[in-house]
This record gives sequence, structure tokens and C-alpha cells, in this order.
Amino acid sequence: MATMNLNADQTFSPDCRKCSRLVAFLATAGQKYPSYYSKPVPSFGVERPRLLIVGLAPGLHGANRTGRPFTGDYAGLLLYRTLYEYRFASAAQSTSSDDGLRLIDCRITNAVRCVPPQNKPILQEVKTCNAYLQQELAVLGAASVVLALGSVAHASVLRARELRPTGYPFRHGVQHALPGGLTLIDSYHCSRYNTQTKRLTEDMFRSVFELIRALIDADAVNEPPQPLA
Repeated sequence: MATMNLNADQTFSPDCRKCSRLVAFLATAGQKYPSYYSKPVPSFGVERPRLLIVGLAPGLHGANRTGRPFTGDYAGLLLYRTLYEYRFASAAQSTSSDDGLRLIDCRITNAVRCVPPQNKPILQEVKTCNAYLQQELAVLGAASVVLALGSVAHASVLRARELRPTGYPFRHGVQHALPGGLTLIDSYHCSRYNTQTKRLTEDMFRSVFELIRALIDADAVNEPPQPLA
């Protein structure tokens, strides 16, 4: 893997205007729904997480409305409920960006930071936004876990780490050891379509978080003791 050189162009800003199609769609959404956030959505959570969750993109009436990933849409119902169950969140429901919910050892981001038309970003938009994901991954500790929600998120993580996708095929519940000590775990996206068609059940999603919790707890046990203050 080549060494990644991070620069100012990779620092996320809600003023990003790099993708003309997404800029135009955001402008249209902002006019139609003037109370919506309607800007590139920042990541949410702690600065140096043990668990980084990567989704696809903001939903039109979810994160694009609230300004927080997976907040205000159907996909967030299962995600935040599960995060709370496995001690990664202070509450089981995320309703707005100022509802007081906190993430614990966790951070949530998206492969694409702007809401795309029909919830389908094009490849060039995924590639353009990948610089921001590179920066998210660069600050993770060696034993951190990355959860990819869906194949686009999975491919984006590999692209950000300059890894060939053929060596790390996407499959729900699969654990990949990445160079540098990171662990990538795959899950089907917790979208309304996947949960209603039973492609992803709550038990399947819990099984993924059982694995994540076990990995993180095991790493915590192996950490050297901290000096007393």
C-alpha cells in the first residue's frame, strides 16, 4: 500500500462544491425544503474512534434534513438502536443533530457526503469524496474496526487504503484483516428495502455487532495500563 499524503484538499468542509451534479441537486432540495440542512453532511462521533461506520450517502429526508448521518430516516432506526444495545451510543434513537445523543468509541460517516439523486451516487462522485474517507481512516488506531454498510462503502474503504477489491470480496458478516492492523467488517446496509425484504434481519445485524463488540473489548483488555493522574 502506498503512503497516503493528506493535504488541505482532503479536509472536509460543509462548503464543498466539488461535484456539480450533487451541488445542483442540493440546491434544488434546498429550494423545495427550505428548512432542511441541504449541505454536505459531516461525520458524527468521537474524533479517534475504535469503531468507524461507513454508510452510502445521506438520505434526502434523513441526514440531508437533519445534518447528522442516519438521523431522521428509516435506516437510522435500526442502526442507532443497535449502537445503543452494544454500548456505542448514549440513546437508542437519533432524532435531530441537537438531541443530545452521544456516540461512545464510535464515529459514523458516509462514502459520499451529499445526498445524490435517487440515492444513487455515480462512481466519479464516490471517487471525489474518497479523499475525506482517507482522512477518517488515517486517524484510526491500529486495532480499530471499520464497519462497511453495503458494497459501495466496502469498496470506498478499500479505495481509501489503496487496496485491490479482488483480495477483499464483500460478503455480509465477513471480517477482513487490512494492512496496518485495521479490521474491516461487512454488513448489508440497514436500509428500509433490505430490512423489509429480510435481506438483512435484526438478528443478522446484531451478529455483526456481537463480533465488533468482541473485537473491541478484546483489544481493550490487551491495552497497557494507563498511569494514574
